[in-house]
Amino acid sequence: QLQLVESGGGLVQPGGSLRLSCAASGFTLDYYVIGWFRQAPGKEREGVSCISRSGGSTSSADSVKGRFTISRDNAKNTVYLQMNSLRPEDTAVYYCAARRRGASLCTLNGEDYTYWGQGTQVTVSS
Repeated sequence: QLQLVESGGGLVQPGGSLRLSCAASGFTLDYYVIGWFRQAPGKEREGVSCISRSGGSTSSADSVKGRFTISRDNAKNTVYLQMNSLRPEDTAVYYCAARRRGASLCTLNGEDYTYWGQGTQVTVSS
């Protein structure tokens, strides 16, 4: 069974950093485009960043450009989201997701993704 498990969330002060991890089990990540999404209370889900299968191509939302970096280590079957200069408006549940096997386009549209993790809470507050 394909599973994605997020970790690394928590409480951090404004300006701080966190690194989220998305670990895969039951399949190898090499064949999958991976995206990070977030959803704050009362708001719609937002695409944050995505990364191609090889890691050679990424895309990020304007709201996080220059602050968040997505990367992947296929040998460890894990994708990361390094979040720096965190702001209170970054507070949300963060999810990683995988597109269907073989899809090549990195998109920030959640409807393009097939497999989802359970999410990890990120709270930015003083």
